[in-house]
Amino acid sequence: MRSSNFPTTRWSLVGRAALPGAANGPLALGELCQIYLPALRAHLVGPMRIEENRADDLLQAFLTDKVLEQNVLAAADPKRGKLRTFLLTALERFIIDAHRHDSARKRAPRAKMLDVDDHVDHVAEHGDPAEAFDRAWASAVLGEVMRRMRAECEATDRPHLWGIFEARMLLPVTDGTPPPPHEDLARAWNLESPTQSANALGSAKRLFTRIFRAVVAEYAADESEVDSEIRELWEIFARPTG
Repeated sequence: MRSSNFPTTRWSLVGRAALPGAANGPLALGELCQIYLPALRAHLVGPMRIEENRADDLLQAFLTDKVLEQNVLAAADPKRGKLRTFLLTALERFIIDAHRHDSARKRAPRAKMLDVDDHVDHVAEHGDPAEAFDRAWASAVLGEVMRRMRAECEATDRPHLWGIFEARMLLPVTDGTPPPPHEDLARAWNLESPTQSANALGSAKRLFTRIFRAVVAEYAADESEVDSEIRELWEIFARPTG
């Protein structure tokens, strides 16, 4: 099952979006924006402390000036690193350049678009500048995995797999609820024994692993990057949020 949010062959999607005059270029660009803009926005309003409305204006200007007019995507290359890192770097450079241009144009100090130095200093004092971006990206990937997993369970007439996985694995993490015993889950899903519930959880875990890898493979450049990306995502999930 394929999602429009995580299309197969991500780099070919970039190629279509960056190709001047391509008939499906606007559609490809729209899909890329849907995938990456939430994480870029999280970086602006999180570590950079930019007010939400201003962050939206900056993102719109970035899309108009850098992506549409200057076709910055044409410089993206899977051999040089991850696409999301490329976009994050391009956005930060755009904001710094815009700040310098605005400061040179306006004489009054209070008329500056934003004080980039203050934002950079704040980021330096509070850890990894890409932390909010990474978390937003990891959440998007996990959300897509969960969407596909639930859809597959329903399509194959195995809703109990999703239900048991959600109760035992997801809700304890997202809501802090204690995982119910397999005895209760067996009764809730009309299974013959707690053992069947435990076996279903094992099947659900394997399904999750398969779909997780499939989603990551859609934007990673090759198999080695799939492995490293999965490790990195789990490290992001494990980081404390406080």
